Amino acid sequence: MDVHQHLWTPAFVEALRRRARAPRLDGWTLLLDGEPPYEVDPADHDPATRETGGLALVSLSSPLGIEALPPEEAWPLLDAYHDGALALPAGFGAWASTCHSAPDPDRLAADLDRGFAGLQIPATAEPADELLAVLTERDLPLFVHPGPAAGPSPTPWWPAVVPYVQQMHASWHYFHAVVRPRHPRLRVCFALLAGLAPLHSERLLARGGRSGRGRVDPGFFVETSSYGPKAIDAIVRELGIDVVVNGSDAPYATAPDLGPGLGEAAAHAIRVTNPHRLLHGRRSAREHAP
Repeated sequence: MDVHQHLWTPAFVEALRRRARAPRLDGWTLLLDGEPPYEVDPADHDPATRETGGLALVSLSSPLGIEALPPEEAWPLLDAYHDGALALPAGFGAWASTCHSAPDPDRLAADLDRGFAGLQIPATAEPADELLAVLTERDLPLFVHPGPAAGPSPTPWWPAVVPYVQQMHASWHYFHAVVRPRHPRLRVCFALLAGLAPLHSERLLARGGRSGRGRVDPGFFVETSSYGPKAIDAIVRELGIDVVVNGSDAPYATAPDLGPGLGEAAAHAIRVTNPHRLLHGRRSAREHAP
């Protein structure tokens, strides 16, 4: 299973092209505030070119900033994304998205009930409690993905390596300190190994925080995109294997080759067992109970 891919359907592409300001597409040139123009390869968003190998979950590209737009701008884009994602061929699933400038839990509930795996939010958003309650009621997970990068960007790789990582690092700590006490049953997956935030546990303890292997939250998962066996091994040493799940960020990156560095048992846990538990939670436990 791959819990983190992006695939823009024709309806979503056309919705971006209809916009007069960022985020928008000019032909196949993506224009965003805070990032240099990006030339999109149309072949990257053709389902026929994707080898899912099982189940691939696609998601809205949160760095576009769509979720933070006013609702009258956000919802036409979100609806186009949702309709296209649900129409993808077998082998694909999808995360829902929602508008955070005017949270609408009823609309989120209706979207989730169409068959989405859970909800994705940008790491830059402060999720409304009523939205998270909708997930808990349905026993569905949350996926935290980097949001828009604050410009300017001195190099093309800057957003992915600096702001995105910083956002995920901050989100990991925010969810532990603020969200978990209010939503004790919520399952959350943090993209790109939460910006390696778990590896800072020694500094956290030195500054008065709480951490350690004995306090690992089994409902807080981390996803592997853009990292390889060295970083994944370090995260496993801190959090254990059970909360690490496979993600590629395709078409912008590929899933890590886990076998040579971590072994086949760990690779199976990261690619199969752990993603299933992320998605199905208590239902998964009941289904596998003796």
